[in-house]
Amino acid sequence: MPVVDVEGRRLRLTNLDKSIYPDGTTKGEVVHYYAATAPVMLPHLTGRPLSLLRFPDGPGGQRFFAKNVPPGTPDWVTVGAFRRAEGGTLRQVVLDEVASVVWAANLVAEFHVPQWTAAEQGVADRLVLDLDPGPPATVVECCRVAAWLRERLAADGLTAYAKTSGSKGLHLLCSLRPVDSRKASAYARAVAEEATDALPGLAIAAMARRLRPGKVFIDHSQNAARKTTAAPYTLRAQPTPTVSAPLAWEEVEDCTEPEQLVHTLRDLPERLRADGDLMAGLTDPGRAAALPAGPWDR
Repeated sequence: MPVVDVEGRRLRLTNLDKSIYPDGTTKGEVVHYYAATAPVMLPHLTGRPLSLLRFPDGPGGQRFFAKNVPPGTPDWVTVGAFRRAEGGTLRQVVLDEVASVVWAANLVAEFHVPQWTAAEQGVADRLVLDLDPGPPATVVECCRVAAWLRERLAADGLTAYAKTSGSKGLHLLCSLRPVDSRKASAYARAVAEEATDALPGLAIAAMARRLRPGKVFIDHSQNAARKTTAAPYTLRAQPTPTVSAPLAWEEVEDCTEPEQLVHTLRDLPERLRADGDLMAGLTDPGRAAALPAGPWDR
């Protein structure tokens, strides 16, 4: 088992030749991707409790969601105690340096985080809308809904950033001035319901799966304090090594085929060299906006 030095931290990496994805992508390539991407990924992770969707034998093998601190976690990895919705506390990892990202990558996992930080648990500093297409709808239809939502959010002073989910759809995120997660959830639901009225036959905010075929479900529920969302740049447990990749709005507006918005660990380095972090504004407190006044203030 190779031992590597990452910014002064010694890490033991395992099974780097193991094939993880059906296309032959190895665990070593997975770890290398996370190590190379860590500098732009960290601002989206730092201060937030990490949840891991682990798939150590690939997307076709066993998957399990882990919030508790994994066994064998090095003592230099930051760990925090967080309130459970049902009471009590939960100890979770917080990734705050490149070495901790590489350590977590060695577990082979998706990275998920909530819309709040450890400094203010249950106080949202982000808003998220998850656009999930119901077949035969695709990400192309998600892009149409995303364009409408971008304008609607802008009317309330919120700047929306788009990324692929790394699966079938899109995520829209906005930077918020800190607000109770319950208010953020209520606002997100109201906007999703407005979209349903404005885009009949295309968008839907109802949770019922029987209503989703051919439409884009706007999932507003991930704003709840107990929920998490796939972090920007995380790999996904999909048949190919897709990434939840930040997008330019021109890419969203110009999308006519689903394949145009499929990004993997192999093309992300070039995207980052060309464009940097397209979601950098999301982590800039100076760009955070307050929710407008509304019934969610009650």
